[in-house]
Amino acid sequence: MSHHGDLQGLTRRGWLRAMSTLAVGIGASRCVDGQSVDPGARYYPRQMGRSRVVLIRDRAAVGSSGGVDPAVLRRMLQDAVVTLTGTTTPETAWKTLVRPSDRVGIKSNAWARLPTPVELETAVRDAVIGAGVDTSHVDVDDRGVLQNPVFERATVLINIRPMRTHHWSGLGTCLKNYIMFVPRPSEYHGDACASLGAIWHLPRVEGKTRLNVLVMLTPQFHGVGPHGFSQDFVWTYGGLLVGSDPVAVDTTGARIIEAKRRDFFGGHRPISPRPHHIQVADTRYGIGVSDPARIDLIRLGWEQGALI
Repeated sequence: MSHHGDLQGLTRRGWLRAMSTLAVGIGASRCVDGQSVDPGARYYPRQMGRSRVVLIRDRAAVGSSGGVDPAVLRRMLQDAVVTLTGTTTPETAWKTLVRPSDRVGIKSNAWARLPTPVELETAVRDAVIGAGVDTSHVDVDDRGVLQNPVFERATVLINIRPMRTHHWSGLGTCLKNYIMFVPRPSEYHGDACASLGAIWHLPRVEGKTRLNVLVMLTPQFHGVGPHGFSQDFVWTYGGLLVGSDPVAVDTTGARIIEAKRRDFFGGHRPISPRPHHIQVADTRYGIGVSDPARIDLIRLGWEQGALI
């Protein structure tokens, strides 16, 4: 039996009550608004070997024309971060992630067919500034991160990208999104990008990522070729997967994509190539948790068609 099953149906209020019993197990490094917080924690007692992921969905997030509702998306992000951190307000939640002294690089994804929504980039940037970080010390970038002054001096990274199938890695994931932190990304394409986890140990990256947001608003579940895209293979899921552990977030996203493929193709249709970079990031590189039994999935909002 999956250990996360008991937590899937929790409301946010119920989750906050539950979290109060766990607070003594979470190492605290400072205090914000009277609450002990640790900006670098996975928001679960480390000795438990578990990770927490929040799935939040709203049927109103994406309109009939495919446009994103900025207010709905902002509210989804706020609710997810509050639940993830076990705090009570968005302001307090973001203060557990960033300090006013931080320089914050928001790593986006600019692939033209399915980019990170600008509405989400704006919401994250506004939240970071609202937590006290100077506007000049925050920037959003993708392909220019190696030349971006904010990213060069970043003390905190926030990772946001859409989920999609990918020609080289099987899936375009939060783990994959950091490939622009190396000068020659093609060097990581071998063996279905199995070595992506190594990037997370580079000095410009290691220990800096506070939040990963895998955008599941209109994910792509199938594609053919290096830049394959078809509207036939995206659907309105209306969700965000949020966590401090990119492996756990990506594992959960992969399970949803696999379920959608079974539903669409009428049977088992493996992702090709197999996105084993997610598991390898756990077993070889120690980045996070890839075992679903050790991922506590908290579900908020719209339940219909969740596929997990």
